[in-house]
Formats: sequence, structure tokens, C-alpha cells
Amino acid sequence: MSCYIRHLKGIFEEAGIELTPANKKEIDRTLHRMAGIEYKNCPAAWAQLKQYLADEQKRREIVIKLREALK
Repeated sequence: MSCYIRHLKGIFEEAGIELTPANKKEIDRTLHRMAGIEYKNCPAAWAQLKQYLADEQKRREIVIKLREALK
């Protein structure tokens, strides 16, 4: 499982998502898709996500997309 997930606690809180063992893999796959990175390439996904998180508009988009993906 992606080690970067732990760094996204604030994003999950904003999105109203409780990270559980049952949904962790789905969240990881969703984040890889958002980053445009092939699943399981965690270093590349994290590098892209860090860039997105530095931009407030893109950060909000991630929160919205996570909410929608995990309804």
C-alpha cells in the first residue's frame, strides 16, 4: 500500500472520508488515476499529487473528486 496515503490525512478529512482497511486500496487507485499515473507506481503518483496539493484550486479538485469517487 502507498506510503504517501498517511500524508493526505487532511485531504481525507476535508473530503469527509474515513480511511479504513476496506477502502484504502480503492482510495489509492483513485489517487493514481487523478495523478495520471499507472497504479502501483507510488513514487510517481506521490510526486504528482504533491504538485497538485501545492495549488489550492487543484487541492480543492482532489477533495471533490475523492468525495465523488467514494460515494
